[in-house]
Amino acid sequence: MNKPKMATEKGVPSNSRVLMLLGQLEKINGEAMVRDAETARQVTAKILHLIQTQEKSGKEVMSKGSSGMEVILASLENTRDVQTILNILYILSELLTVGRGRRVGVFVSKGGTGILFQILLSNSKELPPSEELMLQLHSLLAKVGSKDRKFGVKARLSGALNVTVNLVKQNLQNAKLLLPCLQVLRVYSTNSVNAISLGKNGVVELMFKIIAPYSKKNTSLLKVALDALGALLKSKTNARRAVDGGHVPVLLALYLDWHRNDTRHRHMLIRKGLLVSLRNITNIKLGRKAFLEADGMRILYNSSTECLPVRTLDPLVNTSSLIMRKCFPKNRLPLPTIKSAFQYQLPHVPAAGPVAQLYSQPPGVDDVVDESDDNDETEADTENDTENEEDEKDHHTSNDDIETDLNKLHPKKNPGRPFEELRVYERFFSELSEDFQGYNFECSKTASSTSSSSSFSSSTAPPRSPRPIIVPTAQALSPKRVPMSSSQEDVNPTKGQNPQLPPSTSTSTPPAPLTPLQLDTIHLSKDQNTKDEAHIPSTDGHATLSTLTRPPPQGQTIEQELAHVLECVSLDVDVPLNAEEGNKGVRQEGCEVSATRQIQSPLLLGGIATRRVGGGGGSNWGSDCGSEGPEDEAGEGAVLEVPDTALLLPLHDPDVYVEMVKGTHSVPQYAEVAYPDYFGHITPTFREPHQERVYGVQRSKIFQDIERLIHPNDILDKVVYDLDIPSCPVIEDDGESLKFNSQFESGNLRKAIQVRKYEYDLVLNSDINSNHYHQWFYFEVSGMRVGTTYRFNIINCEKSNSQFNYGMQVLMYSVQEAISGRPRWVRTGTDICYYKNHFARSSIAAGGQKGKSYYTLTFSTSFRHKDDVCYFAYHYPYTYSTLKMHLSKLEALRTPQIYLRQDVLCETLGGNSCPLLTITAMPESNSNDHICQFRNRPLIFLSARVHPGETNASWVMKGTLEFLMGTSPLASSLREAYIFKIVPMLNPDGVVNGNHRCSLSGEDLNRQWQNPNPELHPTIYHTKSLLQYLAHIQRAPLVFCDYHGHSRKKNVFMYGCSVKETVWQSNISATSSDLQEDLGYRALPKILSQIAPAFSMASCSFVVERSKESTARVVVWREIGVQRSYTMESTLCGCDQGKYKGLQIGTRELEEMGAQFCVALLRLKRLTGLRNHQHLLDLESDIIGSQSKVVSSCPTTYVMDEDEPSFLEAIDYSAESNDEDAEPENEHGSEAHENPDHLDHLSDSETNHRD
Repeated sequence: MNKPKMATEKGVPSNSRVLMLLGQLEKINGEAMVRDAETARQVTAKILHLIQTQEKSGKEVMSKGSSGMEVILASLENTRDVQTILNILYILSELLTVGRGRRVGVFVSKGGTGILFQILLSNSKELPPSEELMLQLHSLLAKVGSKDRKFGVKARLSGALNVTVNLVKQNLQNAKLLLPCLQVLRVYSTNSVNAISLGKNGVVELMFKIIAPYSKKNTSLLKVALDALGALLKSKTNARRAVDGGHVPVLLALYLDWHRNDTRHRHMLIRKGLLVSLRNITNIKLGRKAFLEADGMRILYNSSTECLPVRTLDPLVNTSSLIMRKCFPKNRLPLPTIKSAFQYQLPHVPAAGPVAQLYSQPPGVDDVVDESDDNDETEADTENDTENEEDEKDHHTSNDDIETDLNKLHPKKNPGRPFEELRVYERFFSELSEDFQGYNFECSKTASSTSSSSSFSSSTAPPRSPRPIIVPTAQALSPKRVPMSSSQEDVNPTKGQNPQLPPSTSTSTPPAPLTPLQLDTIHLSKDQNTKDEAHIPSTDGHATLSTLTRPPPQGQTIEQELAHVLECVSLDVDVPLNAEEGNKGVRQEGCEVSATRQIQSPLLLGGIATRRVGGGGGSNWGSDCGSEGPEDEAGEGAVLEVPDTALLLPLHDPDVYVEMVKGTHSVPQYAEVAYPDYFGHITPTFREPHQERVYGVQRSKIFQDIERLIHPNDILDKVVYDLDIPSCPVIEDDGESLKFNSQFESGNLRKAIQVRKYEYDLVLNSDINSNHYHQWFYFEVSGMRVGTTYRFNIINCEKSNSQFNYGMQVLMYSVQEAISGRPRWVRTGTDICYYKNHFARSSIAAGGQKGKSYYTLTFSTSFRHKDDVCYFAYHYPYTYSTLKMHLSKLEALRTPQIYLRQDVLCETLGGNSCPLLTITAMPESNSNDHICQFRNRPLIFLSARVHPGETNASWVMKGTLEFLMGTSPLASSLREAYIFKIVPMLNPDGVVNGNHRCSLSGEDLNRQWQNPNPELHPTIYHTKSLLQYLAHIQRAPLVFCDYHGHSRKKNVFMYGCSVKETVWQSNISATSSDLQEDLGYRALPKILSQIAPAFSMASCSFVVERSKESTARVVVWREIGVQRSYTMESTLCGCDQGKYKGLQIGTRELEEMGAQFCVALLRLKRLTGLRNHQHLLDLESDIIGSQSKVVSSCPTTYVMDEDEPSFLEAIDYSAESNDEDAEPENEHGSEAHENPDHLDHLSDSETNHRD
C-alpha cells in the first residue's frame, strides 16, 4: 500500500498535536512499522490518549481534507504487533462512536471493513487468539456492518464467517466476548446466502443453546441472540432445520415463561424477539403445522388477551395476531361450489373465454384449497400480499402498464365496419333528418310534448314467468290495472301517418299546472268498509277531488297472466296521487311523509311465502316454504298504513314500479319486490360523516375469529339461509335466529350462517357464469331483537383493500322507519373493518395465483324497532325496474319545447330491453335555418352502469336526466346547444340478477369494446355501432362519457386519454410532432373541478394503459376519434376535499354531480365558442403544474395522487405476511413503504394519525 501523504485542512492548526503524531505514524508506516514496533506502539497510544481526552482531536482526524483515516488504516494493515493493533482498534472505536454514521461511511469507503476481516483471519490462526483483540475486532465489525452494503459478501469471501462461529462455540460461557460475536453474526445473517451457510454450520442450534432455558441473566446477550436467530430463520432452510430440531415448542415455552415473569414489561424486546422467530418459522407449512401441534394458538391467544389492557404491549399483540392468523387452518368456503348459485346457459360459449374455462373444470375442482408447497427453497412466496384490482391480472409496476406504442397512442378513426352494415342504425338518429314539415309549432305551445317514436313500453310486456309479483309487507297486486303515463299507452305513429304531430306526439293536452301540494292539507280517510276518500285541495283551494277508485273485492280476477296464481288476496291501494302534476314542488327532502296508502296484508301468494310488517308475532314469513298457509285468524289481512312516497318523489310511483317489475326478466325468476325499491328513497337531511375508526377494532375482530378455533364448542355453525337449496332457502327455526332474504331484483346474498347467538357469517353469490366478483350485496333481515348488537361478517370479499377501512359504512333501510314517514337508506354500522381471513381462494378463482385468501368485511349494528324488516346494501340500490319507472315518469316532465325520444337499442341475453334516449330542444320553427341549426347541433354521448355493482353511476345518470328534462334556463340552453344520446344502463341483466361486475356472459362488458360479440355482448355491440355510424357520417360526438363508481378512492374524478401525458409517464422517446395534441381534453374536467364540489381534479388521470385498451373510454378515443372521451368515476365512500370533505356521499350529492356535469357541458360550449385560446394556455400550465406522481406497483388506473393521505394509519390485511417483508398496503393494494422497525405499532391500522 502506498504511503498516504498527511494532509492538513485550512482552519486546522498545523501545530495540532494529533496531526503531528499522525505525521510520525505515517513516517514509520510500511516495513519500519514491523522493525520499530515499540515506536508505533507509543505513537498510537499517544494518539488514543488525545482522542479520548480531547474531543477536538477526533474532529481534526475526521475533518474533511484530512487524511487521518487513511494513515490509521494503513498502519493497521501493516503492523503485526498485537498491542499496536489494539491501540488502533481503540482509536477507531473512539472515532466511530460519534458522528451520526458519517464517520463510519468514511471508514467503509476507505476499505476499512476488508482490513478488519484480514486482521481477524490472520490473528485467528494464532493459538490461542488474543481474546481482547477478538473482542475489539468484533465490536468494531458490529458497528460498521450495518453501514456496509457488501458486508455479508466480504465476510463470506474472506472466510470470516467461520472464525466468528468458532469463537461463539468456544466462548458460550464468556458473555463479554460472546456479545460482540453475536452482534456480528446478526449482521452476517441478514445476507440470505450467509444465513443458509451459517445454518449448515449449526448456528441455529447454537442460538437455541444461548436463549434457553429461561433466565434473566445477560438479557442484553439474549436480545442480540434472538435478533440473530430471527434473521437466520428468514431462510426457509433454517426454518425447516428449527422445526426438525423440535424448537417450536421450545420457543413457545420460552415465550410463555417470559410473559409470566416479565410482570413489569421491562424485557419487551426479548419477548418480541421470540415472537419474530416464531413468525419466521411459521412462514413455512411445516412451521405452521408444528406451531398448531404445540398448542401455539392457545398460548399466543391467552397471552395476547392478557396483554391487551397495556397499550405499550401492542407490538407483542400485533405480532402474535399475525402469527395466529397465518397459522389458522385454511378453510374452503362453506359452499358446494364457488360458481354462482344461478345457472344461465349461453347461446354459445367462446372456446377461449372465461365461461369455457369455468365449464371445463370437473365438479368440485373449483373450490379445492390450494396450499403452496413449502418444501422447496424456490417456492413462490405467499408472504407478499399485493393483490390486484379484480380486472387486472398482470403483476407489473405501475409504469409497465402504460401504453408505449406510439402507433396505438395516436387515435385513428377506424369505424371498422362497412357503412352498408351500419346504415340500419340510421333509425336511431331520425333527429338528424327530421324536417318537421306540416308540424304546427303554434299548436305545440298547447299540445303535449313529443312522445317516443319507439316507445319503451315494451318493457311492460307480460313476464315470461307465470310466478306472481309479491309486493313487500305481503301485499298482492291490485286487481286493477296500474295507471301508466300517457306515453306508454300511446300508439306509436310512424312518420307520415300523422302529419300534424312532430315525431310521435300525443294528442292529449296537458292539464293546467297545479300549485304545489301542502302535506298538511291532505287527508285520507281510512275506513275498510267504505270507499277511501282522498281530499286534495285543488289549485284554487276550493274544489275537492275525491271518490278515488276502490279496489275490487277479494277473489276478483286479476290480470290474465297472474290469474291462476293469485287467490283470495287483494292490494287495497289508493289510486296514486298525480305526483307528476301536483307534487313537483313538494319534494322537501328528508321530510316525513304524511300521506298514506292502505295495504291489506295477505298470507301466501301462489304458494310463495310473503312478508308482513307490523303484524303480531313478528313473523315475516309463512310458516313453511312451499306450503299453503291459512289466512289470519281474524279472517282478514291486517290493514297497514304506509307512506305514499310519490308525494315527495316526483319520479317515483310504487304502482308503476310493480308494473315495470312484471316486464323484467331475471335468471332466478324473482317474484318479490324489495320494500326500498317499491317505496323509494328520500335523501336524509342530516349529514353522514365518515365513520371514525376505533382503536384496536381490526385486532379485536380477528381475536374473535381465532376464538372459534380455540373454543369450537361455543360456535353454533347453523345455516339459516341458503340459495343452494332453491326449494326452501329460508331455513325455519325456533325464532332464535335472524331471517334473511335476497330473492328480489338486484339482491345478492347466497348463504347466512349463524356462528354465535348474535353473529352471522354471510356468503355472497358470484356473478352468473363466473366464480368470482364478490362485492355487491343487497339483502333483507327480519326477526331481530330490539337493542341487541348483531355482528355480520361478509366472508368472501376479494379486493385487497376497501373504503370500509377509511370511513365508509354500509347502508340500511328500515321498513318501520319508512312506515313512520322516513323512507330512506341511511349509513349504519360500527366496528367496521376489512381484513384478510382464513378462507382460501382456489387458484382457479384467483387467476392462477396460489395461496390467496378471501377478505372479510365485518360490521356491527343494532335495530331500533320491534317486528322490523331491514335491508342492507353495499351502496344505494338502483334497479333496472327503477330505471324503467324513472324513464316513464320523465315523459311527464316534457314540455312542447323538449324533443325526447325513447328507443329500444336492443334486447339483452336475458330478454330485457336496453333503452336509448335522445334529448334535445325542438326547433323554434320549421324554417330552413331553424331545422338546419337543429340537425347540426353537436352530439354528446353518455352511458352508465356497465358494472352492475356501481349503483352510484345510475344515481349520477338520474341527476343528468332530470336536469336535461328540467325547465330551468340552463337546461333549456343546454338542449338548444346539443343533441344528447344516452344509454342509461349498459348492463341490465347484471343489474337485475345482482351481479357485481359481469353480464350473463360471465365477462366484464367494459373489456369487450374492441371486439364485442353481437350475441354475447349485445348492448356493447350496438352502442359501439351507434358511435361507428356517427363516425361514418362525420358526426362523431363532441364528448363521450361513461359513468362509473370507484370502490377504492374518494371524490368524483375523470379518466381521459392523452398522448402527451402518457408519453411523459413512460420511458419512450417521442419527437415533438408525436406530442402535438389539442389540450381540449382537459377543459371539461377543469370546469367540473371549479363548479362541482365533489369533483377532484387532482385525482384525474389522462394516461392510456395497456390493460384498459378494450374499455369504452380508450376505444371511443382511439377508434371513433373522440378526443374528449372519458370515464367519470364517483366514489362509493365520500369526499376528502371541498364542501363535502369528511362526509359520506349520498344520492343528493350524486344527483347533483349529474346535474353539474350538464352545467359543465354548457360552459364547455361557451368556452369552445369563444375562439380565444387563453383557456388552452391555462390547461397547458395545469399539466405542467400537476405532474403525475408514480405510485409503485399500483394495479388500478393511473392516478395523480395516492388515494389516501399519508397520515392515515397503515392497515394490515395479511394473514401470510411478516412485518418487514410485506408492508401494509395503501389504498391501491400496493405496498406502503413504512419503516419496518415501527411496523408492529402500525400493523393493526390503529395508530394515531401521523404527520
